[in-house]
Amino acid sequence: MKELTRTNDIVLLSYLEHRLREAGIEALTLDTHTSIVEGSLGVLPRRIMVSDDDLGEAESILDDVRRMSRSGQET
Repeated sequence: MKELTRTNDIVLLSYLEHRLREAGIEALTLDTHTSIVEGSLGVLPRRIMVSDDDLGEAESILDDVRRMSRSGQET
């Protein structure tokens, strides 16, 4: 597994997970419980991991999600 991204933006995480599922990419979110234990302040970033084989497609989806978040548009 490879790290796709790490962030403490829970909206980005949720939407990215949704888009990956739509594409049939299984993602694993790490550090969720650690973040909660540390007080849910959003200080500790969570990591999204994908399989090595899915990394290229997942990176394209991540780029698209980031572009949309900057422009405030939906596809």
